[in-house]
Amino acid sequence: MLRRSIILALALLVLVGAASYGAEEIKIGLITSTTGDTATFGISVRNAALLWEKQVNARGGILGRQVKIYVEDDKGMPSDAANAALKLINQTKVPVIIGAVTSNCTLAAAPIAQANKVPILTPTSTNVTVTQIGKYVFRSCFLDPLQGQVMARFAVSTLKASTAAMLYDVSSDYSMGLAESFKKQFEALGGKVVASETYSRGESDFSAQLTKIKRVDPDVLWLPDYYNTVGLITRQARQLGIKKATFIGVDGWDSSDLVPLAGDSIEGGYFSNHYSAESTRPMAVAFIKAYTDAYKATPDALAALAYDGCLVVEDAIRRAGKVDSEAITSALATTKNVEAVSGVLTLDADRNPIKDAVVLQVKGGKFVYVTSVSP
Repeated sequence: MLRRSIILALALLVLVGAASYGAEEIKIGLITSTTGDTATFGISVRNAALLWEKQVNARGGILGRQVKIYVEDDKGMPSDAANAALKLINQTKVPVIIGAVTSNCTLAAAPIAQANKVPILTPTSTNVTVTQIGKYVFRSCFLDPLQGQVMARFAVSTLKASTAAMLYDVSSDYSMGLAESFKKQFEALGGKVVASETYSRGESDFSAQLTKIKRVDPDVLWLPDYYNTVGLITRQARQLGIKKATFIGVDGWDSSDLVPLAGDSIEGGYFSNHYSAESTRPMAVAFIKAYTDAYKATPDALAALAYDGCLVVEDAIRRAGKVDSEAITSALATTKNVEAVSGVLTLDADRNPIKDAVVLQVKGGKFVYVTSVSP
């Protein structure tokens, strides 16, 4: 009887210890798109975040506590992103959220975080208005205007383009903002936008718009959208006889699915991005090796940015000294000189980083580093 009582007591202690351990974990919410149109982006983000989780726990966690990332799939849909934010805040009770991946999803989730006074940091949403939502909204990637400016300058100075056409998604804040910033900078540099055509999400036949663009025969065709749409556009453009125009674009091109979708049509195109897998920075080299070892694939920019976002949150929690939403918010607002994969991160007064961009070329089916451009 005594032996049985001892066994029961030990079992109870184990259960209490396990419950106590579980209660002590640091919960971090992650809103990403593991299914839907931008799934390759979302999976990269999830993989990088889980890699960081494993590494930080191997280092002893944060503030002596293990970290647990709670992943919610927004399917690339704003309504699902909003629901994910509500679930993470009200049910999972996370003190901080990382995400979402795309700007339209972050613009849906961020107001909920703001209203509930839970800090949310997007590592990948580049639309200008994201952080304007309020003091609880942060980002660790550069903004859309920088991409538009960088590629407009690159088109004029490097490609010697004097005319440009634009084809963009009028239903996407991301695509529209990039079109606007490119046009403004390109024309300020003496270039002329000779055609500006639009479409809406879900369209797959761009022949009418491309036929109009073919008539004006531009030097470059600006395509500020995600890989799944860009691949369709470039194929159709070449099939319709648009031969001279160089395709130029943005970070949304960065997916291993781009070349399979676009085929040879995308060869020679250029796009702006947040980092290059050819980087020789020690932090980047270590990350690329760890990610490649874990997932048997070279990390894209979305993976690098997600990892950087995790590093920023880790730094903030350590400096806050406690796992409290207000304390983490205050610490995030004073983020300075965080060593990250894509560079050293410091957030400005508007909770945005000032960062360099890189220009990559699609060459031989790979994304090859061309140059770095400072803001």
